[in-house]
Amino acid sequence: MTTTIVPQLQATQQAAAQVRRLTSEQKTALLNRLADLLLEHQALIMAENQKDMERMPDGDPKKDRLFLNEKRIQGLADSLRDVALLPDPSGQVLLEREIEQGLKLKKIAVPLGVVGAIYESRPNVTVDVASLCLRSGNACVLKGGKEADFSNRCLVGLIHQALQEAGVDTSAVMLLPTDRQFVTELLTATRYVDIIIPRGSESLIQFVRKNSLIPTIETGAGVCHGYIESTADLAKARDIVVNARVSRPSVCNSMDCVIVDSAIAAEFLPMLNDDFIKWNVEVYADEASYPIFEGMSYPKLQHAQPQDFGREFLDYKLAVKVVDGLDEALSHIQNYSSRHSEAIISQNQAAIDRFLAEVDAAAVYANASTRFTDGGVFGLGAEIGISTQKLHARGPFALEKLVTEKWVVVGDGQVRW
Repeated sequence: MTTTIVPQLQATQQAAAQVRRLTSEQKTALLNRLADLLLEHQALIMAENQKDMERMPDGDPKKDRLFLNEKRIQGLADSLRDVALLPDPSGQVLLEREIEQGLKLKKIAVPLGVVGAIYESRPNVTVDVASLCLRSGNACVLKGGKEADFSNRCLVGLIHQALQEAGVDTSAVMLLPTDRQFVTELLTATRYVDIIIPRGSESLIQFVRKNSLIPTIETGAGVCHGYIESTADLAKARDIVVNARVSRPSVCNSMDCVIVDSAIAAEFLPMLNDDFIKWNVEVYADEASYPIFEGMSYPKLQHAQPQDFGREFLDYKLAVKVVDGLDEALSHIQNYSSRHSEAIISQNQAAIDRFLAEVDAAAVYANASTRFTDGGVFGLGAEIGISTQKLHARGPFALEKLVTEKWVVVGDGQVRW
């Protein structure tokens, strides 16, 4: 029985040197080989994933995140090939100059070292994190949730096969035991791990934030709003709201609250009725919007409670807030946003400009769904998650943020007194 993860962490730290030595061409070949292995072993991946699916209740909103089928495995393979095509961020010369006394100075991008990722029920994160780390010259330790353990073990087995074929120590990508007792040990392993990235629920992120001795980049929680301003094209607004809520409700870039200007609420909200009934959306309506939905005899209607605003539903549920103008909308977003993705639907350019300038979020939208906030969609190949903080990385946390800087100084006997 495993009582400590220190030996695994030590092994990954040692293997990191091998990854750093790989050329860009070797890393490209490794990722393309892994893409081939995923497609060659689709049946095995889906069989192992099914074991995880059978253990999760049907009503759990995380079940969609857990699911892998041929289309999603193909998407993982495509993402690997996209990452393989991206420029290698490590080794890039960021600055070069000669300073006094003839010293030659360079600032170069170098890998972070060992990246620790803690995540829950999304097995695709296993492939995304490993691919981005390897492409940027990093090793990684993966602490997946027990919900996806069969899937993660299968995927890491294929990653290890690709590493072995490339002559790289398989410890470069280490899957840690799922036992929660090892989380604290990982978060305090400052000698072996250089950065921690939590991806998952707000409770997971806050636990890591409070307990980690290792620098942390937060990703995951998304409480996203869409403000329907009084001049909005209401047909477009309807399509955006429906898409942002129902296309994949369990992901972090889905909309949790629609904010509607009081001048158009009575006209706009009934336009959502048919689509919301079709998708069985539960509406948590504020005092101003409740009578409108009640007048339509909307079947799944709740009085919104204070805790329903600022809530990440991860399900076919939506809060509705009616406001008197842009100032009140901005104030509501300021109070309840997780700083992930926020949208305005409007034809008033002044209102759009003010919204985009003043809203404090990693991604802000005008007349489009928040569902586009994604590393792959943004042309980054893949992502480790969406960072909602402001230091080092913000928004899709992807390849170019997995490096730090090193100063290289070359002299010829110079000294400084």
